Amino acid sequence: MPDHDLPSGGVTMLRGSIRLGRVAGIEIRAHWSLLATLGLLSWLLAGAILPARISGPSPAQFWIAGVAAAVGLLVSLLAHELAHSVVAGRYGVGVDGITLWLLGGVSELRDEPPNPKADLRIALAGPLTSVGIGVVALAAASFLGPPVPELVTATIGWLGATNLVLAVFNLLPGAPLDGGRVVRAVLWRRTGDRLAAASGAARSGRAVGLALILLGAAETLALGSAGGLWLMLLGWFLRTAANAELANASLRHQLGDTRVGDVMTPSPVAAPARWSVAQLLAVAARGSHHRVFPVVDDGHRPTGVVSLSDLTPVPEGERTVVAVADRARPLPAAARVPADASLAEVASRVLLRPGLDLVAVVSGERLVGIVTATDLVRACDRSALGLPIRRTPPPDEQTRPGSP
Repeated sequence: MPDHDLPSGGVTMLRGSIRLGRVAGIEIRAHWSLLATLGLLSWLLAGAILPARISGPSPAQFWIAGVAAAVGLLVSLLAHELAHSVVAGRYGVGVDGITLWLLGGVSELRDEPPNPKADLRIALAGPLTSVGIGVVALAAASFLGPPVPELVTATIGWLGATNLVLAVFNLLPGAPLDGGRVVRAVLWRRTGDRLAAASGAARSGRAVGLALILLGAAETLALGSAGGLWLMLLGWFLRTAANAELANASLRHQLGDTRVGDVMTPSPVAAPARWSVAQLLAVAARGSHHRVFPVVDDGHRPTGVVSLSDLTPVPEGERTVVAVADRARPLPAAARVPADASLAEVASRVLLRPGLDLVAVVSGERLVGIVTATDLVRACDRSALGLPIRRTPPPDEQTRPGSP
């Protein structure tokens, strides 16, 4: 179960997550896939792991201990993530929240660490916390004796050993694992180039992921062990995440210091939430080339996003009575940014699907522009060709809505 941080947010919180509350001011969420982890761990502990260590307890007792150990491990993962987030906050790195899911935990960091020292300390905070939990649990299991039941001692011992294993696993030298962050911090300190360091850590992560896939395949074929399939799943996840980080580093290199305001479409056509679908389509048909529109309230504050494909299912006879608000999708907080925000950072944490999503550019709280996937691709293409990313439109174009 890997833990990983997502600098600059990485992705928005996993969809399908529910809010559990706040700890130390940090929002904690759980993805529905966490139930699969809880169920699988409980089953393995109650049916195989704990019975292999001791004999005597009834199946019901093993199940109680298994569920308790699985929950304890999830709490340990949360402590691991909180350590990352608390240390990040001390260095001025914003934290959007923590999500627990199928393969562990995700700390969503809003900003990049300010320097290699901060990067290193944020990365090591989680594994050190896991080591601390593991040592304390193993010490408690060693000192506990009658009248404490042997099943309780075995459960605590398993929890301690597992935390130590997780600490070691997370220190494997490849992004997005904590060990990959350590590699990045070291390379950053040595070269002074953060983007090159991030690329190096991502390439290392790809290698680690491939090694886990091959190791898992060998274990499955040679031993027929289900643990090999788990290793292959982890390896696939790490390799996929490392590829995403490598692409993100390349995007940052291309966009450099480009600001959102350099590529946005100013004064876009916006759809008031109270409009009917027919009203929006009438405006779109009059000359707007947009396929996706920001939805605003009466104060011209962006609240959602709606695309032409969102409106297609509405029957023609109902378009005058169905409100835009009924078809709009919520606008993620990360997709509401000021014009001076870094375009690379926004692009790394906001999913922009062509014709479906947009970034709302605001001044204060009022909408002043939008950025779409087309704007982002155009910026990358112009950068690759050596053209200035900021394009000055001809006078006649300045008087009409732009095309995303």
